[in-house]
Amino acid sequence: MSLSALLYIKPRHWGVHAARWLAGWWHMLRLGAVALVMALSPSTYNRANRLATARHIYASTWQVLPWFTMLTALVSLVVIRIVLVTAQSYGLSRYALEMVVRVLVLELIPLSAALFAALRAGMAFDAAAMGLARAGVPAAVATEETLKKVRRDLVPQVFANAFSVLSLAMVSSVIVLVLAYLNVYGLSPWGIPDYTRTVGRVFDPVVTAGFVFKTVLFGLAVAVIPSAALLELLRHARRHRSSVQPGALRLLFVLLLIEAGSLVLKYI
Repeated sequence: MSLSALLYIKPRHWGVHAARWLAGWWHMLRLGAVALVMALSPSTYNRANRLATARHIYASTWQVLPWFTMLTALVSLVVIRIVLVTAQSYGLSRYALEMVVRVLVLELIPLSAALFAALRAGMAFDAAAMGLARAGVPAAVATEETLKKVRRDLVPQVFANAFSVLSLAMVSSVIVLVLAYLNVYGLSPWGIPDYTRTVGRVFDPVVTAGFVFKTVLFGLAVAVIPSAALLELLRHARRHRSSVQPGALRLLFVLLLIEAGSLVLKYI
């Protein structure tokens, strides 16, 4: 429930809508816990689930990896040049490489990978489910098969979406690190000791663990929140008449909350 929608609700109904809002968040957390338990259970990975997981990974990662890395490389190249030129003009060239690594690799690339994976997955809503919800058709009438499909594909989709975020972020980070070296030192191998020392100073054990943990949280958010929103939509089709996909704002809020928490822990 958005703040703008709250203005059109009578005050006596605020408690009901607040309860629904809290129930939606609780359903999301419970679904995430169930998905994690199922993903860690060896019995989940039978032949059918393995094939479904491989199919989802191919669609969500392998098909988009070249395009995402190419786009990330082009944008990162522009940002690197801007940072280097600006640092040189202020006499801060020795801090330029560290700034590039901290801003691009640690912050922007994982967040961009999460947003791209969420956009590419289409928020896990198919056209039939959205059409039924907006038309106000009760879920029990025509969505039983859809619910079974969602439950059957839940773990493969969760695993594939989380793997997609991790893969896009890690591959793009390596490419950006290579581009940063080439822009600072060129093709000369003599800059490798200074480069590795600078990057190693940025990626100390605490920062590295935080980077990996933040990326994993991004992947889990992208994997779980759209699926939870879809199940909630199918159960309560009459409640959702908005043109905004259910779960989109919730996912954006969670991603920004994770990023803000990471910045607070690292720099404050």
